[in-house]
Amino acid sequence: MSETSLRREGYLCLALFIACIPAANWLIQNVGTFCAPNGPCLIPVGPGLTAPSGVLLVGVALVLRDLVQRRLGAVFALGAIALGGVLSAFFSPPALVYASVAAFLLSELADFAIFTPLQKRGLVLAVFVSSIVGLIVDSLVFLQLAFGSLDYLGGQIAGKAIMVFLALPVIHLIRERDRRLGLPA
Repeated sequence: MSETSLRREGYLCLALFIACIPAANWLIQNVGTFCAPNGPCLIPVGPGLTAPSGVLLVGVALVLRDLVQRRLGAVFALGAIALGGVLSAFFSPPALVYASVAAFLLSELADFAIFTPLQKRGLVLAVFVSSIVGLIVDSLVFLQLAFGSLDYLGGQIAGKAIMVFLALPVIHLIRERDRRLGLPA
């Protein structure tokens, strides 16, 4: 695989990361097994746990941001976070703009801060740990600012963690391919 192919892969991850933001905000307002009046649409994420439906894409976004950094570098990753914050403001309903932007920026920066030094110890470990920290930050900030309550905290964390766990085998395959290509694991 050439350097050009790896950069293309990075740009694909960047595009998918950017797409996650408006899609997650749209889901929260439109898709769920139950949509609360003036509140989020909820989905089941585990036994007795529900969460706003955008949680699944937020979990994916945390992983994609790590892949953007791996393929395109820290500057692109920070740029993606900034662009994501702007998009979050444009695509969030007015009542959720502040909560969405604050949660997105803080969680992605926490992910970045942990992923950056940890990736030297291994891609899968770095993605796992940074994503878990990012999803906890995102959940705490978003729920508190958006709803003044942590009622959906368990569901938020479970839903995002499910997506991170589902992504780990793919991250492992990427790491193995990179290793075969002589890239850092």
